[in-house]
Amino acid sequence: MPIPKVLLWVLLTVFVLPLGFSVSAQELTGNALLVKAIQYHDPNKNWSSFKGALTITMATPNSSDRSTKIQIDFPAQFFSSTVQKDGNTIISTLDKEDCTQMLNGSAEIPKAARDSLRISCDRAKMTQDYYTYLYGLPMKLKDAGTNIYETVQKKAFKGKEYLVLKVDYKEAVGKDTWYFYFDPKTYALEVYQFYHDESKNDGEYILLTETMEVNDIKMPKIRAWYYNKDNAYLGTDTLSEAEGLE
Repeated sequence: MPIPKVLLWVLLTVFVLPLGFSVSAQELTGNALLVKAIQYHDPNKNWSSFKGALTITMATPNSSDRSTKIQIDFPAQFFSSTVQKDGNTIISTLDKEDCTQMLNGSAEIPKAARDSLRISCDRAKMTQDYYTYLYGLPMKLKDAGTNIYETVQKKAFKGKEYLVLKVDYKEAVGKDTWYFYFDPKTYALEVYQFYHDESKNDGEYILLTETMEVNDIKMPKIRAWYYNKDNAYLGTDTLSEAEGLE
């Protein structure tokens, strides 16, 4: 999954504003909303120096579960992933500029296995971008090349009112348009949605439920993915284990 190019609903209901809706969208600019959201998720600004390990289980219809353990050490420019699925274990390590990979304990990986299991350093980099983007939200919206729209919208999504931040990217970074849905009281990120071409209602939306704290960063425990066009369910990522590393 390219990030943000390829990351995997639009049922917007008109809704009477509930009592207790604490902040008007007109009172916030896009960047001000992002600051409040980051303060909620990463109050001590730990993401940029994050060192930790996360284990994610992906469940998808008509397929076996996939377990992925990732280790991140931003100061050391280190990332590794250990993927287990259908009896195979693939370990990919990116250590600064060096990439190494193993299949079932062996660094000698036949071409047929590389092709069928899609084992490559390009895919390892894509995995790194994918997980660090999704688990680094909303902090990653501060990255260079991100265009934050200053107009904050109010939208009702699945029966709840949100403050919504629109984001797109400079061409070298990505071509998708994203919407991030924040709780109006806490500024917690609870939904995000992207389109390749919004006029076609393509792309996907992701529902975030429950949280886990890692290095004082609030991360989503459960991410459920759906197509925008027909609400078809794609799968669920569950953060089953998480730990900070010294």
